[in-house]
Amino acid sequence: MIESSRAVEGGNGDHDGEAGVDPRLLRVILGARLRRLREAAGISGDIAGNAIRASHSKISRMEAGRVGFRTRDIEDLLTVYGIGDPQRRDEYLDLARRANAASQWHAEVGSPTQRWDTYFTLEDAAALIRSYAPGVMPPLLQTAAYAHAVLAVAQQGSTLELQRRVEVLIRRQRLLTRADAPRLWVVVEEAALRRPLGGTAVWRAQLEYLARTALRPNVTVQILPDHRGGPAISAVPFTMLRFGAADLGDLVHLHHATGTQFLDRRSDLDAYREIWDRLSVVAMAPEQTIDRIAAILG
Repeated sequence: MIESSRAVEGGNGDHDGEAGVDPRLLRVILGARLRRLREAAGISGDIAGNAIRASHSKISRMEAGRVGFRTRDIEDLLTVYGIGDPQRRDEYLDLARRANAASQWHAEVGSPTQRWDTYFTLEDAAALIRSYAPGVMPPLLQTAAYAHAVLAVAQQGSTLELQRRVEVLIRRQRLLTRADAPRLWVVVEEAALRRPLGGTAVWRAQLEYLARTALRPNVTVQILPDHRGGPAISAVPFTMLRFGAADLGDLVHLHHATGTQFLDRRSDLDAYREIWDRLSVVAMAPEQTIDRIAAILG
């Protein structure tokens, strides 16, 4: 879940430009707005929960965008938070209606967990994606064959399940070539470039694909030399997301052995920004990436 008990920063409550946005992202936006209203009114989660005949944990789930929104609950919360203007109330109710629609990711992917479903939607909405994955290529820059080799090692599952996961990944990668593509900035360990997962043919194809993709104007690839000790800076894969939507502040997404986690506390964001700064400073300049890949291939 999104862990912070404070409001996601930014935004003035307008929802211009939200038409066509994935409902799961709308739930996060609506949850952030409700949290801001509650905090501005000086109302605790327990009192808000009582107002909708529920618990503090229900309010936390609503504010994190993890559940749907009942019209009666939204109306009662708006009343408790002192929102009496009919137009403002209608805006919140309309947003709740659209947020309750089926997520395009959930509908088309099949059965990812709720947290991965949320992450896919947030990734798709990001304007800037910064990613570091110790030991392997970042997922958004993996070929299908390389991704299959990584998944086969990292996860147990049937051939059909592995193929389904690869198809999900390839679909995610389409965001890099769409008209409003986000900027992707990755740091890749040099050791990962030399690790022939899937065999020599798969490995060579992966490096050639990485070199081609690094030439895209919206993609920045930096290589972290072995002697710079990337895992000593961060042993855990992480992705930092920045959004164009004013209602969403930066988020950090962590992927570890037991699941996924979102961070939005200012202290957490500052810590990961510092980690990213160290990684990007000690890594090779982006202008050296193509030559380094060519040297490894040679």
